[in-house]
Amino acid sequence: MPKTLTIRVDDETYRAFVGRAKAENRSVANYIENAVKTHIREHDFVDHVEMAEIVANDRLVERLRRGSRQARRRKGRMVG
Repeated sequence: MPKTLTIRVDDETYRAFVGRAKAENRSVANYIENAVKTHIREHDFVDHVEMAEIVANDRLVERLRRGSRQARRRKGRMVG
């Protein structure tokens, strides 16, 4: 059963939530819920050491960013 949470954030964080929610055509609540779920999945998938290695690899990070941009623009192709 869904639960309701109340959180307190500063104005800058709230504005960031609102901006990102609008960019994804979501409500602020839905954006936060999705962001938290994504954060949990990502941190359950790789440990801190692996994530540090990924973040430290500038070439990999740039390739991931490029792929993400292409996916948002629906360019490129899925490889199975």
